Amino acid sequence: MSQASRTRPSGSSTALSEAYDTALLDLDGVVYAGGLAIRHAVEALGTARDGGMHLAYVTNNALRTPAAVAQHLTELGVPAEPTDVITSAQAVARLVADQLPAGARVLVIGGEGLQVALRERGLEPVESADDDPVAVVQGYGGPDLAWGRFAEASYAINRGLPWFASNTDLTIPGARGIAPGNGAAVEVVRIATGAEPQVAGKPLPPMHRETVLRTGAERPLVVGDRLDTDIEGAFNGGVDSLLVLTGVTDAAQLVAAAPEHRPTYIDADLRGLLTGQPEVTPAGENFGCGGWTASARDGRLVVDGEGDALDGLRALCAAAWSHAGDGVCELDAEKAVARLGL
Repeated sequence: MSQASRTRPSGSSTALSEAYDTALLDLDGVVYAGGLAIRHAVEALGTARDGGMHLAYVTNNALRTPAAVAQHLTELGVPAEPTDVITSAQAVARLVADQLPAGARVLVIGGEGLQVALRERGLEPVESADDDPVAVVQGYGGPDLAWGRFAEASYAINRGLPWFASNTDLTIPGARGIAPGNGAAVEVVRIATGAEPQVAGKPLPPMHRETVLRTGAERPLVVGDRLDTDIEGAFNGGVDSLLVLTGVTDAAQLVAAAPEHRPTYIDADLRGLLTGQPEVTPAGENFGCGGWTASARDGRLVVDGEGDALDGLRALCAAAWSHAGDGVCELDAEKAVARLGL
């Protein structure tokens, strides 16, 4: 089923780890949250890897270096090398290097990951708008990033310097809940300058380009928790995707997803890599999956049945997406989602 015409989740008769050669895995909200492994992630990834699937970790978080991320994954029980990690810092560094001469001075608003990535591309990070930079690059700097860094960026951008951003995720999941992400910080600078940055991270093409160049994947499967970055990035790249419900996306948001935010597959967590995916079958105005049926009628979405609640969600998504077509389903889904207990 093509990306543009998806009106229901797809099925797979074989395990996804066998159907695809490479999993392009988001990290925050998929593999870990707040630095701690998400339940079932370590075991599922180990089994997928042992079965021959290549695992690559693709993150919009530009704070840490690939080496630091790989070390963290290894400590969690997911052995990884720095070359297995692709960050938005790497993607934005390539974007900047394509437009500036080697050795150009770049004002960095962010952390070590961004500085290392820029140096790898032959650029010189600087700390002040008065250090003669020729561009500004902004990435997630963590909760301790000083407010004055946003002022420094604003001074330089208001002088006419081009502005680049690693990503614009408004939030980032952590062990204690949802916190502001780099997109929130970008908005601060946007308000102060009225400027618009060039953005590299998911869901935009520079990140997909960086991932393909670094992994060489031939049959990739994007695995993520966010509709507006992971799933839309897969849509833009023309590749399949698996949404896991361990991060920021809940059932109601998934049911109301726009076409570019509709994943190929839906599962609770990374164990979904190790199994096939049940088919959603249309029958008139109804859609069935497992022991559930769903439909759009009388101005609302209705689901009925029993069994695995995820099957009910898959059927409910099919009813909503089919009803919405190329738009967004605006039917009342509250009772149907509550019926599933998700």
